[in-house]
Amino acid sequence: MRTTIGRIAVIAALALAHAACAAAAEIKVYSTNGVQAALLELQPKIEKALGHKLDITFAPAAMLAKRIAAGETPDLMILTQQSLDPLVKAGKAQTFPGSAIAQSGMSMVVRKGAPKPDIATPDAFKRALTEATMIAYSDPSTGAASGVYFAKLLERLGLAEAMKAKTRFPPPGGNSANLVVSGEAELAIQQTPEVMAVAGVDLVGPLPAALDNITVFAAGVGAGSENAGPAKAVIELLHTPDAQAVFKARGLDPA
Repeated sequence: MRTTIGRIAVIAALALAHAACAAAAEIKVYSTNGVQAALLELQPKIEKALGHKLDITFAPAAMLAKRIAAGETPDLMILTQQSLDPLVKAGKAQTFPGSAIAQSGMSMVVRKGAPKPDIATPDAFKRALTEATMIAYSDPSTGAASGVYFAKLLERLGLAEAMKAKTRFPPPGGNSANLVVSGEAELAIQQTPEVMAVAGVDLVGPLPAALDNITVFAAGVGAGSENAGPAKAVIELLHTPDAQAVFKARGLDPA
């Protein structure tokens, strides 16, 4: 308890120092959709603590990583670990101990009030897919992590060809759960925090452990950022117990 209190005090002192010694800055943030709901909930508290505004762009991590690799320079990036690591190696981003902030698996949703299929085992999950009239997941061609993984999972389950005719993809950067709400799909599978954030759906549950894919979300500071200090302070705030509680409520677990 004493360690936690001490850590919060240090972060608070850092935040106050930035607010007192520097003019209010606008921190340019590129964030993956996977932590969107949690980050939007935390944004007002972070801005109040630091005295700086967050200008957040949300998109799939792979899309944001391409933009950064091509020369765009956010102050802070919150991406999947697999998208962030190459940027660090290329000198486009800098990370610090504890850069991983949260992680999540994948889940299935149905339209609110609709019957929930049994997906407790790999066989039951496979049966739920084959019996569905239409399913939705992120388009793998966009590089979306959950879509790339799920397309490979369908191949692994021997369902790739069978599911082609009854699959709908959301627009690039979109949420497959919205296709369930609109009635265009019966089931949607995507990162747990993403589908949980959509009104009008019921959570069926996570994929069976043997089929699930855990994605780690990590934060880095843009190389050459003029707001590197405040950006690093944001990362510290994302590790506080209050922030981690918000992540948990939004379908994420501590990394």
